[in-house]
Amino acid sequence: MENKIYALVGPHASGKSRFAGELQAMGLHYIPYYTTAPSNKPEPAAGQVPISLTIEKLEFFKTDFIAKDTYKGNYVGIKKSDVLDAISNHRASVVILTPSEIKQLSSLLKGTLETIYLMSDYVVIVERMLQLGHNNDEIKYHLEYAENNSEFDLWKTARHVVKNTGDPADVMRQLMAIIGLTVPADPQQVKEILGK
Repeated sequence: MENKIYALVGPHASGKSRFAGELQAMGLHYIPYYTTAPSNKPEPAAGQVPISLTIEKLEFFKTDFIAKDTYKGNYVGIKKSDVLDAISNHRASVVILTPSEIKQLSSLLKGTLETIYLMSDYVVIVERMLQLGHNNDEIKYHLEYAENNSEFDLWKTARHVVKNTGDPADVMRQLMAIIGLTVPADPQQVKEILGK
């Protein structure tokens, strides 16, 4: 079986960091992204890789990135060595990508890269941004950025779409099934589950 990289995609506050962290906590390999922005992500649990790693701007341009982009005036990128390690040594890896990075990697990683769009509506996204402490200007910026960069339309080209507006446990079950971390039950098990 070919090793796969599963890219979580979607607008700001769609749940990418949350579910990347939860999948990593279960033992799934995670490919961090590097950014010149100061980190605002919580510290990872022991043994986990941070969702993002801060890198100085000068160092960013010296680093061999396989994909890179800009976001809010900062640079973001995925290291080439991290991607090569993932496809060589891990059956399944998770990464968070921007629309531009998806375009850059899609042709390079044909058959290896699978995109999973985390779909949320405007109301849910605004509620999450408020919970994250964003003010009205920040919320407006993130929504305009998502619109201008077609982040709300990524579901049209994503390989998988997972609706993230309700119970996070449902989202995790769907992500696990897509990644192949579940097995189908045999007919007898189904009968037992259904009480027949």
